[in-house]
Amino acid sequence: MRWTGIFILLGLACAAGWFLPDVDPVLPSEVGRAPVNVPTPQPAKDVSSDTGNETVLARQGNGHFYADVDVNDTEIRFVVDTGATGIALTGTDAETLGLAWQAGDLRVVGRGVGGDVYGKSVKLRSVQLGDIEAQNVDAVIIPHGLDVSLLGQSFLSKAGSLRIENDEMVIG
Repeated sequence: MRWTGIFILLGLACAAGWFLPDVDPVLPSEVGRAPVNVPTPQPAKDVSSDTGNETVLARQGNGHFYADVDVNDTEIRFVVDTGATGIALTGTDAETLGLAWQAGDLRVVGRGVGGDVYGKSVKLRSVQLGDIEAQNVDAVIIPHGLDVSLLGQSFLSKAGSLRIENDEMVIG
């Protein structure tokens, strides 16, 4: 009886692996390295739909969707990360926004491939992408190890819809 349970568990694990997408692991030694042939991200375009304006983002050659987002009246380039719970700013983007930090301000804000991720919690006055706008949005500054700022669910959840079709992400 015990072996039957183990074989069922192994069978389920194999079946789950069959349906999950292939993902290349990122080794700690690779974090922070730029890929060799990174395409230039295309700007977002606004299109009309039956429900009003939607923002359409084209999938880039590296598989990601990028958006130019108005943060505190300053345009910041983000990778749209539907799996991120919040907004994470690079140190450079935070400086562009006039947000400062010191080493003593940094606390553990998450966990990554290489271990604990250190950052500083901040509040963004306004975040806007197309017709979607949010005020007083929680975010974190991650001054080391983040190559591009992440636009996560603390903002994306404000959208009426988010879908991916034909290599486009439609946010409305």
